[in-house]
Amino acid sequence: MKRLYYKYLSAAFCIVAILLIHSCASISSPDGGPYDEEPPKVVRCTPNDKATNTSTKKVTIEFDEFIKLDGASEKVVISPPQAEPADIKANGKKIIVTLFDTLKTDYTYTIDFGDCIQDNNEGNPMGNYSYSFSTGASIDTMEVSGTVLDAMNLEPVKGALVGLYSNLSDTVFTTAPLERIARTNAKGQFVIKGIASNKQYKIYALNDADQNYFFNQKSEGIAFNDSIITPKSEPSTRTDSIWHKNDHSRLDSVVTVPCTRFMPDDIVLTLFTEKQTNQYLTKPERLTPNKFSLFFTAPADEPAAIEGLNFNTEDAFIKEFSATNDTLHFWIKDSLIYQKDTLDMVVKFMGTDTLGNLVPTTDTLHLASKKTMEKIRKEQNKKYEDWLKAQKKQHKGKDEPIDSIMPADPLEMKMSGGSKMGANENIHFSFGEPIVNINNSAFHLKIQKDTLWVDEPFEIEQDSANIRRYTLMAEWLPEHNYELTVDSAAFTGLYGNVTKEAKQKISISSLDEFSSLYVKVSGIDTCAIVQLLDKGDKVVTQAKLNKQSEADFYYIKPGVYYMRLFIDKNNNGVWDTGEYASRTQAETVFYYPKSLELKARWEIEQSWNPLDTPLTEQKPLEITKQKPDREKSIKNRNAERKFNKK
Repeated sequence: MKRLYYKYLSAAFCIVAILLIHSCASISSPDGGPYDEEPPKVVRCTPNDKATNTSTKKVTIEFDEFIKLDGASEKVVISPPQAEPADIKANGKKIIVTLFDTLKTDYTYTIDFGDCIQDNNEGNPMGNYSYSFSTGASIDTMEVSGTVLDAMNLEPVKGALVGLYSNLSDTVFTTAPLERIARTNAKGQFVIKGIASNKQYKIYALNDADQNYFFNQKSEGIAFNDSIITPKSEPSTRTDSIWHKNDHSRLDSVVTVPCTRFMPDDIVLTLFTEKQTNQYLTKPERLTPNKFSLFFTAPADEPAAIEGLNFNTEDAFIKEFSATNDTLHFWIKDSLIYQKDTLDMVVKFMGTDTLGNLVPTTDTLHLASKKTMEKIRKEQNKKYEDWLKAQKKQHKGKDEPIDSIMPADPLEMKMSGGSKMGANENIHFSFGEPIVNINNSAFHLKIQKDTLWVDEPFEIEQDSANIRRYTLMAEWLPEHNYELTVDSAAFTGLYGNVTKEAKQKISISSLDEFSSLYVKVSGIDTCAIVQLLDKGDKVVTQAKLNKQSEADFYYIKPGVYYMRLFIDKNNNGVWDTGEYASRTQAETVFYYPKSLELKARWEIEQSWNPLDTPLTEQKPLEITKQKPDREKSIKNRNAERKFNKK
């Protein structure tokens, strides 16, 4: 009996122990209390924010919790701009800013931190914050704001300096630092603070390459506005969102609060980079013995002249020059010249001197080929040996002579235009060297009519912009088949090689496979070009506005397109940038604010007034490459924890 009692007691003890262990295992670890979701708050500034008669160069801003700075070197902007960069540090609950430049008399200083202040643990952003003080008896509190866009494509310009001068002279932008500055965000937006209410200003934007706060390099992007800015303000209201106290993802209410509206607040600056006009010979190049090239920094009215020192330049070259004479290729005709290890020559051109003026300039060059004639001969010998070995192997055991003369390599020819073309397209031939002869009788173009193939007339022309490209043009009929035969030796290259035979069957698409677009533009009474763009913001085709302000597009493949228009002030058919010295703005660009879906067999008439939509709202977001930064917000981890526990 006693033994049975102890047996039950032991079993009961084991059950209690198991339950106790299970109970202990189910206890969760302490969660440390709720997450901090409150942004940092300023509790003290030394000197006080908006203090006057300040002479100290050290600013201390103290917060109610430990903080950190995110991207301070990019986001913190100090006005007036500092020649020697300020020292900006986060130390515990403090931000310490030390200025090294001499303080200006009777001047307002602004330190704009943007959104870079966060609490140290959770990264809760404080939001846009700025601090200011004055070295005089009063402080300037006016503001102006706006947007900077790329003049060529209306992309928002991120990280550009925007600044003001109270000196209204046009030359100050090229001689003295900006007085008040701000930096654009990812939307191209800026706010310049600490502006005097009793002054007038001119505004500029600058991609400051050398960080001197004024325009002194043509490579720097710039924007300017000839209008004079007079700051002003008026009472206004704004709507604020009130978020739920315990869940920052839930909107509690929307309230209207009084505020001050500072104006102008809708400034639009279009930033451009000037044409490079400083003229230098940047790179002479001789990759192969039979060709050398000269590359210049800028376009020129006349190409550079060559004078040979160890060879005669008279009728020595076929010249292939770019339209702007900044890239010059010289194809050497005479093998006695290009077999020289080094070509010694004098290059004469109009170059830029130390004062920025174009003056006659002479450079002496000694051009050795990167690929030597010796290496070329070795490659040719190896190629011949391999060919001869293959011939012997092929004729092994056969009672027939072996040809010891290796056939010349054919001239490589690239023929564009696939097996299917639109009636508005043509066939193009391109080559790796200049062509010295075309045998027109070697081309045969036939059209299929019923069961017969009939000769079709055509023309072949050399491309005006590329001497190594030719175009075969014909009256292509929709829904018809063609066959093009190009006999061997149709083209002869500069160095004696000829093309081999080529054939191409061509089917011309039906007109029903295409769309047509007819654009009627209003509000523009000057010469303009309308461009049809793809989803990558690249030009598919363009048309000039006619006298009725219309631009028509035919043979458009079905798809989604976008539209851009630019004012062609000089009627040259291309977009031109601006120039500050002559106060010339870049040619104005507009975007149609919506996409256009074109389908097969559709004929669409589209009206467009480019002035109806503000410039800042025109470019569709789908083709805007500079997307807005993701706005920083409270992480709302308490609500997330609560949800996960459900």
